[in-house]
Amino acid sequence: MAGEGFAVSAGGGERGDGGDELLLKLREFEGRAATVGGVGRDPVNAPMIRHWCEAMGDAHPGYRGPDAVAPPTMLQAWTMGGLAGHAGRPGRSDTNDELFALLDGAGCTSVVATDCEQEYLRPLRLGDEITFDSMIESVSERKTTKLGTGYFITTRMDVRAGGELAGTHRFRILKYAPARRNPQGDEGSAGVSAAKGAGRTTDTTDTTDTASPADSATAASTAAPAAPVGPAEPVGATGSAAPVGSAEPIGTGATSRPGSSRPRPVVNRDNAGFWEGVGHRRLLIQRCTGCGTLRFPWLPGCNTCGGPEWDTVEASGAGTVYSYVVMHHPSFPAFDPPYAVGLIELVEGVRMVSNVVGVPHNRVEVGLPVRLEFRQYDEELLLPVFRACTGREGGGTAGGPATSSAKPGAVGVPSGGGS
Repeated sequence: MAGEGFAVSAGGGERGDGGDELLLKLREFEGRAATVGGVGRDPVNAPMIRHWCEAMGDAHPGYRGPDAVAPPTMLQAWTMGGLAGHAGRPGRSDTNDELFALLDGAGCTSVVATDCEQEYLRPLRLGDEITFDSMIESVSERKTTKLGTGYFITTRMDVRAGGELAGTHRFRILKYAPARRNPQGDEGSAGVSAAKGAGRTTDTTDTTDTASPADSATAASTAAPAAPVGPAEPVGATGSAAPVGSAEPIGTGATSRPGSSRPRPVVNRDNAGFWEGVGHRRLLIQRCTGCGTLRFPWLPGCNTCGGPEWDTVEASGAGTVYSYVVMHHPSFPAFDPPYAVGLIELVEGVRMVSNVVGVPHNRVEVGLPVRLEFRQYDEELLLPVFRACTGREGGGTAGGPATSSAKPGAVGVPSGGGS
């Protein structure tokens, strides 16, 4: 069933746009400037670098002291408008507003950030004045995903320091019409119906995101309430799936609404080894073979020494709640609020985000001992969660020694890696 208001022309013709008149209008935006001569709100400065490093757990010495440089991944941060947004800032055009208005009018009213790419050409140093230009680089053909049907928009930003190109940031979003779901919970897609009506097929791309322990997304976005997306999503259970281990009493974890499918984790070449371990019910932590530092989430290199080679250590499963939030709103179809999402500090010293189960949300507290368990939510989805330890159950101290499991083959390449 097509989504409400999703306007698609079904005209035929041998054209590269596949007969999509909306796409023709969208493609007119390719190459249009969104910002010309934009100016960063602040020069590169030590407080922002310090806050970033503390949030990311990055203790590299090169980011401290009078000769410090900024972490390369802060490239976009120096261009952001803050809570005040970009309205009224110099150099900003109406390109993005016009593009979004066109998509909104066609029924593509929801948006989700999918990925970004960055290229670093020179380090950013304390005192550097930042300027930037941005443009709409590309608009994809119409795509059908589990979220709905829409278009991938890629924006390119060139960031300069003192007039010299320092890096390039590409940011991609999906602007889409939410898929309808019938009362039985089956997912319908606006794009599927539209494509069939035009006598064409469309590519299916699953862009559903989830706040898995391995997530390292750099941006979040707003989306329609019908689709759970973004980095704040919990790891919980679907209504029909039975957890591994003891049965979960009602109201003691993140439960699901009947017929609602859970979002899937995003697996890429950097975290494929982690998810392969989860598939074997093992929680693997990366360990730098150069300096021995453990790290989580999984990264391609060591933050301490910069070394690219690594093996893994299997976590004992014991830990404590370092911090937590109780989710009340927004309400996602796959989850029944309120539920607790915890930042778990493992006895090995690293931290990860997951659900805290086994106790009501209002009994979760900082310092609560927890222990790892794996839950099978459906035929394909197995995720790690942490059960609150009560009575004489262990937690907070290792129940046994951590075991090492060096990667087979070339060290530093996650087995089962992606593109």
